[in-house]
Amino acid sequence: MAPVSRRSVLKGMGAGFGALAAAGPLFNANKAFAAREKELNILCWEGYNSAQVLDPFRSKTGATVKAESLTNDPTMINRLRAGEINTWDLINVNNPWARKVMLPEKLIKPLPKAEFEPYFDKMLPMFKPPYKWAMSDSGTELIGMAQRFGPYSFVVNTDKISRKTAEDTGWDLFNDPALAGKYGILESDDWNVFNIFIIAGIDPFKVHTPEEFAKFEETAKRVFKGAKLIGDIASMNQALISGEIDLHMTGGTYSVSPARADGHPNLRGITPLKGPLPGGKGGIAWIEITSTVNNPNLSPLALEFLKYVQAPDIAHTVAFAEGTFNPVAQMGSKACFDLFTKDELDAIQWDSLDEEMARSVEYDIVPDYDKALDLMNAAKRLRG
Repeated sequence: MAPVSRRSVLKGMGAGFGALAAAGPLFNANKAFAAREKELNILCWEGYNSAQVLDPFRSKTGATVKAESLTNDPTMINRLRAGEINTWDLINVNNPWARKVMLPEKLIKPLPKAEFEPYFDKMLPMFKPPYKWAMSDSGTELIGMAQRFGPYSFVVNTDKISRKTAEDTGWDLFNDPALAGKYGILESDDWNVFNIFIIAGIDPFKVHTPEEFAKFEETAKRVFKGAKLIGDIASMNQALISGEIDLHMTGGTYSVSPARADGHPNLRGITPLKGPLPGGKGGIAWIEITSTVNNPNLSPLALEFLKYVQAPDIAHTVAFAEGTFNPVAQMGSKACFDLFTKDELDAIQWDSLDEEMARSVEYDIVPDYDKALDLMNAAKRLRG
């Protein structure tokens, strides 16, 4: 997923939890648990922090629900590692982090499998249980719930570059000297690292050789030098609409859907037909997994919220929460799917979703990400 404008609404929360810790032996765990029956704290990507999603739950439970959205999975995980495991009840990140990092590090706890696995039966076919990213490596524990997802590669103005040309040419568009000065780069460090590797013809999700890093560095310098602008989702969509750029890298349904919903169907997320990814695939897809934090004083509302967002009407609200619009796993239920209007389905490119997901590998962790990020940031600084 890519970053958009986010709101932080947890100012002062750390001080409150610090006061509890300072109470020492006078602190009563039972009283604390009772107090948390009306309190829920969520660390998430944008959407779950929307009043459209949270206000009905607040009204239903009478609870104080606070949510903070960030733009980067590792940052959220590092917040838990730094001690905020005692603050949060739910964490919502991209698919590999729960299974590969947070569960092994005991940052999250498994869900009651018998209680939550049946929800997957109502999801789209790719999520049928046991769904890999929602399960532990052993396949015995359910560690999170799936909801939003989508393909994420690049976006074009099809009045300037046809969908067929974009899909056929794929990432080599960004190697074309004729397009220098005609594309933008969306600010999203992890995805930009993925995409620079792919433009260089290299699979991102493996350990890289010195020769591959040299090619990555050369590609990063050239791609960033040739960019007309670097910015957020709103600036990328506006530049596409105004004709300032013809395409931008790092983008897809998540980024372009608001512009499509506003009457610009000529702007389209593209998944290339082929690329250097495993199986010759051309794109990468993200899937969000929401897990319960291994908080020793976990709010009982955490499990209630996970059930709440599975309801057809709330899942539809999550799909079209303010900010960006996305497919949701719950569209496998007719009751949920029927809530989507024709225009909403068009905004999220439902017509090509299945084929684009089939052409994508799933978001994963780059083993030598830190080195690649350093090289990419150095290339970005050379722009001046």
